[in-house]
Amino acid sequence: MEKKELRIVFMGTPEFAEFILRRLVEEGYNIIGVVTMPDKPMGRHGSVLQSSPVKKYSVEQGIPVLQPERLKDPAFIEQLSSLKADLQIVVAFRMLPEVVWSMPRLGTFNLHASLLPQYRGAAPINWAIINGDKETGVTTFFLKHEIDTGDIIHQERIPILSGDNAGTMHDKLMCLGADQTVRTLQDILSGNIRTIAQDSIPAGDLRPAPKIFKETCRIDWAQPTTRVHDFIRGLSPYPAAWTVLHNTDGTQIDFKIFSSEPVETSRLLPPGTITCDGRRNLQVATADGMLQILEVQISGKKRMPTPAFLCGNTLGDGSVFM
Repeated sequence: MEKKELRIVFMGTPEFAEFILRRLVEEGYNIIGVVTMPDKPMGRHGSVLQSSPVKKYSVEQGIPVLQPERLKDPAFIEQLSSLKADLQIVVAFRMLPEVVWSMPRLGTFNLHASLLPQYRGAAPINWAIINGDKETGVTTFFLKHEIDTGDIIHQERIPILSGDNAGTMHDKLMCLGADQTVRTLQDILSGNIRTIAQDSIPAGDLRPAPKIFKETCRIDWAQPTTRVHDFIRGLSPYPAAWTVLHNTDGTQIDFKIFSSEPVETSRLLPPGTITCDGRRNLQVATADGMLQILEVQISGKKRMPTPAFLCGNTLGDGSVFM
């Protein structure tokens, strides 16, 4: 079968998915429809609707777009069925009911930003870095009932470098994911698909990748230095790790931290203790050492390097992060 004969429905919402959709269109694949999230109300009164990156690109390309509130809605199921897709591709989208993923004759495959079976869930990129992993990757697999458990088609590894954060790994995995999606499609077209059951892969203890909420992002300074550092970079630039600055004058300020660096020291201070020269250096005590804070943001202000923050803000002796 030629690529133009393969009728594909693509499902996804964010930039990660839009990048891969764009690659498929540019490669000449026949995308007959797109399913994405409903437009989001924006602005003070919610009067402005914002389309997802996938929708914006699809509209530009003249690709039909479906935006169901509920994936089991009979009207949506009828619309989707009428497209007569041979295959569905899912990238960064919602969990699909069986009536949706089982619809095409060639099935539905998903691209997931981890080395399955590790990091099943909504935030695999963040959790791999938070947990201090030295490598991650992408996996394509066919959907089945349990989330992220289907048979693996392809998997590709990539190192997590010491200077990486969630943002840089997002972009690397996005490019790698586009390559693996195309590779998977080529194998489907040639009939050269060979899958591997996830439970046949020795994986040791499985680490989950649950959705991240604001409470998840609060820094625990009583953790070892490397753990706190990995936590910060695993949440940077979004949604960002945060802490609360308790000033000596009794005021409290929410503080986002985007970048840090472990400091070699023999000093052991109570976790959260701040040492600051008032000009360039802002260090915070952890369970076993100190962490240099490199980039910050306080409520109502822009993100900035620490020296710029210290130019206009004074931290009194005895101030702590909690």
